[in-house]
Amino acid sequence: MSVADIDTVLHPPARLQIAAVLAKVDEVEFAVLRDIVDVSDSVLSKHLSALVEAGYAETRKAAVDGRQRTWALITRAGRKAFASHMTALHALVEAAQDAVPQNV
Repeated sequence: MSVADIDTVLHPPARLQIAAVLAKVDEVEFAVLRDIVDVSDSVLSKHLSALVEAGYAETRKAAVDGRQRTWALITRAGRKAFASHMTALHALVEAAQDAVPQNV
């Protein structure tokens, strides 16, 4: 694994956090996801849209108590991309640490 294996869609920290949350749950309501990731509505919307555009996430909307709510979920492609990205990150860190000479 190398830097080339890093997924540029998932690499921004907020997107990586979003993908990590989505990988752990069946689906999550927008406001809950916003609070977990600790970003504004607009920032979450922007990053979630990028994940949807890449085919890594989906959203669904429904009315609850007369109010429109949005839920997000990870797709099969998103789950695979997230796992591959995490493997690449771990391998990159491990390779860098292994490259440190013994006498440093």
